[in-house]
Amino acid sequence: MPALNVEFSDRELEDLRRMAKERGTSMKALVREAAAADIARHRALQEGAEAFRRFFATHADEFAAAFPDDEPSATGEGRVA
Repeated sequence: MPALNVEFSDRELEDLRRMAKERGTSMKALVREAAAADIARHRALQEGAEAFRRFFATHADEFAAAFPDDEPSATGEGRVA
C-alpha cells in the first residue's frame, strides 16, 4: 500500500499521541481514520453540490419565477449572487 510521510509540529504530535492513547489505537490508525473521514466528507459535499446543480437546472424556470429580482436583466446587471 502506498504511504505518505506527514510532518507535524511538536504540539500536534503530542496531541496525536495523547488522542491515540485515549482511544486505544495507534497514531497511524488515528491519522488514517481522520484523513479517510475528510475524504468521505469531501466526496459527499461534491455529490451534494452536483445534485443541487442538477435540481436547479431542472427547475430553473420555477426559480426564475419565484425570485425574479435575482434574475439577470437584459443588460446583464441582475442581482445574481
